[in-house]
Amino acid sequence: MSLLALHDVGIGWPDGPRVLDGLSLSVAPGERVGLVGPNGAGKSTLFQTLAAILPAQAGQIRFDGAPVQAGRFSPNLAMVFQNADDQLFCPTLAEDVAYGARNLSLPASEVAARTAQALRDCGLTGLEDRPVHKLSGGEKRRACIAGALVMRPAFMLLDEPSAALDLRQRRNLIDLLRGLPQAMIIASHDLDLLLALCPRVLLIDEGRLCADDPAETVLGDAALMVRHGQEVPAALAAR
Repeated sequence: MSLLALHDVGIGWPDGPRVLDGLSLSVAPGERVGLVGPNGAGKSTLFQTLAAILPAQAGQIRFDGAPVQAGRFSPNLAMVFQNADDQLFCPTLAEDVAYGARNLSLPASEVAARTAQALRDCGLTGLEDRPVHKLSGGEKRRACIAGALVMRPAFMLLDEPSAALDLRQRRNLIDLLRGLPQAMIIASHDLDLLLALCPRVLLIDEGRLCADDPAETVLGDAALMVRHGQEVPAALAAR
């Protein structure tokens, strides 16, 4: 059973060349998948297409059995942007995290409960009234994840979630994501994080899907990684 399914998909910006073409894959409920590739390979563009921000230029994308159409957003699919400042816009942290839940027309008590839980899960309790522009880089990153969790989605797209996190925050992030029930695709240059979280890894480069295999098979293939501008993560290189 697939929660997300792509068949022969082409993606790119409107009126521009395709960034990726002929992309076919599926993700099952609860599955965690890593996404790697050099800068410019199309990871963020793919995410924006899956999240219905950009239209697919070819092929078909289905989420939970229904076609994904640009502009028709599903609360069951949440995206965490690579740049936190692209996602945070409310005056205070609590308002920003609560924004998605409020737009689901939930009772105020449910919005408050979900917001408190998301803040607690992301280690942000006590910062509820802090202006978002006064958050540190790591706090902003965790605020973006909390804003996704408050929606209680079935699927999460996380673009460089460990960016700007110190070692303790990164460990907390790994523990948090490992314990979540959601299916997710995690795009990251932090290959050790992907190895810790994702049993499966996709490698994209030069406009195509170059590998889709168990994480250790992809990330541990030195020739493959070098060919596509990557390196074997330290956890595998030490073996």
